Amino acid sequence: MKKTVPLSKTTLSANLKGCLTAFGLALFVQFSATAAVVGNPPDTIHSILVSKAQSSKKIKIRLYPDARQQVLFFSANGQDGKVYQLFLFDMDGKLVSQTNIRNRETTVLTNITEGNFLFEVFTDDERIENGQLTVR
Repeated sequence: MKKTVPLSKTTLSANLKGCLTAFGLALFVQFSATAAVVGNPPDTIHSILVSKAQSSKKIKIRLYPDARQQVLFFSANGQDGKVYQLFLFDMDGKLVSQTNIRNRETTVLTNITEGNFLFEVFTDDERIENGQLTVR
């Protein structure tokens, strides 16, 4: 006869934390996340997916959504004194948004509409990163 012993809260908490950490890292590597937005019907899911085509090895650029999938964060970690420019284009090539930040700063892009977008990040007239942003 098998005896079932319940896990203690601390063991369960540690195991859950380990699983979520591994899952969170997988989401971070893929630069994607999906969550239900508060205030919408439960069957309506909004997501922001960022896929990079070119990445710099010297400068760490991050584009990532908040937990509620309503805003997009843009941060840079590279050389001190540099200014990083993010350009967001629609699929027709029209400039939708532009923002500048300095090294080790983060800014928030709000009012992102649904659709597909292209992004490019520059510093000193050199493109250091580009890719695609999908908002559903």
